[in-house]
Amino acid sequence: MSNIVRLVFACVVMGAAVALCAFSFWAWGIIVLLMGGVILLSFFFNENMIIAQYFLRKENSEKSEEWLLKITDYEKQLHKNQHGYYNLLIGLIESRKAPMKSEKFFKKALSLGMKMSHNVALAKLSLAGISMAKRNKREAQMYLSEAAKDDKNKLLTEQIKMMKSQLAQMDKQVVRGGYRQF
Repeated sequence: MSNIVRLVFACVVMGAAVALCAFSFWAWGIIVLLMGGVILLSFFFNENMIIAQYFLRKENSEKSEEWLLKITDYEKQLHKNQHGYYNLLIGLIESRKAPMKSEKFFKKALSLGMKMSHNVALAKLSLAGISMAKRNKREAQMYLSEAAKDDKNKLLTEQIKMMKSQLAQMDKQVVRGGYRQF
């Protein structure tokens, strides 16, 4: 459902709640007002995104992808603030299947912007991992340092330390005859 339709529907339901209260049907007015509040909340927080995040936390990326695919046109169906998060979720799901293809989603998520700093740090950490897979050490270091700056709540410190140690291991690897030797 389009965001404009949700907003109009929420206004109609809220108006009905006010009318019920005006005609002294207080109990029904309060119930309808709460329903209007839930509809108004769905304008800011899309239910498909919330359910997809839930399944992603439960490590069920198939169901998460199924719920995200129900959003056909994210520019019309989601609030402007959710566009970056949508691309982040698509990138996280895609990175489990084909990590190199997920780079465009993470970059788009960063360009669209996200309000929570740990999500920005997660996108930059994922981009650092992709850069390491491409053997681009300079870009990986840049993304890792930016991710460390953006991780204000220290939620990703373990992953950042692990990536830095893997980055240090890249220097020690020598390629001879097409094979890496340690």
